[in-house]
Amino acid sequence: MLLITGAAGFIGANYVYHYLEHSDEPVVVLDKLTYAGNAQTLEAAIATGRVQLVRGDICDRALVRQLIETHRPRALLHFAAESHVDRSIHGPGDFVQTNVIGTFSLLEETRAYWSTLPSAEKDTFRFLHVSTDEVYGSLSDTDPAFSETTPYQPNSPYSASKAGSDHLVRAWHHTYGLPVLTTNCSNNYGPFQFPEKLIPLMILNALEGKPLPVYGDGKNIRDWLYVRDHCEAIRQVLAKGRPGETYNVGGKNELKNIEVVTGICALLDELRPRSSGKYADLITYVKDRPGHDRRYAIDPTKIEAEIGWTPAETFETGFRKTVRWYLDNPAWIEAVRSGAYRTWLDTQYGQTTV
Repeated sequence: MLLITGAAGFIGANYVYHYLEHSDEPVVVLDKLTYAGNAQTLEAAIATGRVQLVRGDICDRALVRQLIETHRPRALLHFAAESHVDRSIHGPGDFVQTNVIGTFSLLEETRAYWSTLPSAEKDTFRFLHVSTDEVYGSLSDTDPAFSETTPYQPNSPYSASKAGSDHLVRAWHHTYGLPVLTTNCSNNYGPFQFPEKLIPLMILNALEGKPLPVYGDGKNIRDWLYVRDHCEAIRQVLAKGRPGETYNVGGKNELKNIEVVTGICALLDELRPRSSGKYADLITYVKDRPGHDRRYAIDPTKIEAEIGWTPAETFETGFRKTVRWYLDNPAWIEAVRSGAYRTWLDTQYGQTTV
């Protein structure tokens, strides 16, 4: 079985559904179910009888130990993280606690379990750590894309906390021999993304006739990766990756933020036209945020060559699927934004059970 942390969040939940399509293996999810963790997102997965959700904190070592000893996973996939840059600027403490201390706690409890396994199970066990391209810092318009050997230069509390967790994972492999894998991905987009992120925020603001705030000059560049492509990369790295190695996962879709926003506007003009005017009329430029990295880009050569993974979606195809999903799922959006799902959550998952 798999033990997956943070799988009530955006990428983790998509991974659970993607994995269920490819395996009958049971999955246990450990999630703190904070604002960005939505248990309702996993309802259909839980209904299959193959997924169990446990509400709890990865910093709770006793709980992590109990889960590992009870379920004896063949692999632990670590998605749990505080992930929003703006929130890290205003409240960095939570990011250090979850991303650094939480990862340390998981590594220590996993190491204790792994050290007791028979040799054959020891050899096949994996700890897969899901990280971000933001640990590498910022690129100029002419710099080569990030590779696995790019030096770390994190520029925000979020990226610094993720860099710290990456270093811990690497150290636990080199010091203790724990068979770890690390993936560093570019900007994800797709279904179930919390509405504070760029693409869902712009879609929902546009539909409500609200301003579409674009930081600075709008020319910051990101490499966009459809979340299901990312999930397939993780699935393949888990199966084929070499312990101790890092694999960069990118979509080969470098776009300026303003291009993404105008693309959303154009798609909405097609799929749900306004009664008057165009959605692009709502675009508003706002003061840039502190430490805003200029450009991210991933070189996925290693994962393509060693693992055989390439993205299935172009930005155009993945983007259309994403916009359509938000148009077709207003109930999920309303529950998340109104906080109504918190009441349901407390009723369903008020007590931690293993």
